[in-house]
Amino acid sequence: MRLSRTVPAMPVQDVQAAAAFYKDRLGFSVGYRDHGFAKLLRDDAELHLWAASDRSWKERVDLVQEPVCSGAETFIAGTASCRIEVDQVDEIYAEMKGAAVLHPRDPGSAADTDWGTREFAALDLEGNLLTFFQRR
Repeated sequence: MRLSRTVPAMPVQDVQAAAAFYKDRLGFSVGYRDHGFAKLLRDDAELHLWAASDRSWKERVDLVQEPVCSGAETFIAGTASCRIEVDQVDEIYAEMKGAAVLHPRDPGSAADTDWGTREFAALDLEGNLLTFFQRR
């Protein structure tokens, strides 16, 4: 028995806007989309977006009697991360720099790590962290 691919699922407040961002800025195609879910594809990579759109927590007065627990609250959007393996990290870096999606603390290029990768970080529309890496 062995594990196969993983498919990260990123929480977003607005699936339509986030799917458009992934398409227009990150180069993904939209394989499926409805109001609460989207399947994004680029080469062999697949990402899912799910709606963290429950705003009811903002109106709760007594959190002891009525705790925040739907699991889809808006404050969850932008709290996820994933790592995407690529075969040409410096070329993807240049593409993402042109798309203006690099992490605010970007050092100016992909960087070699102590754990054997060359990588850089980008953010989606909500602030979910996408780390693109290539094994050295």
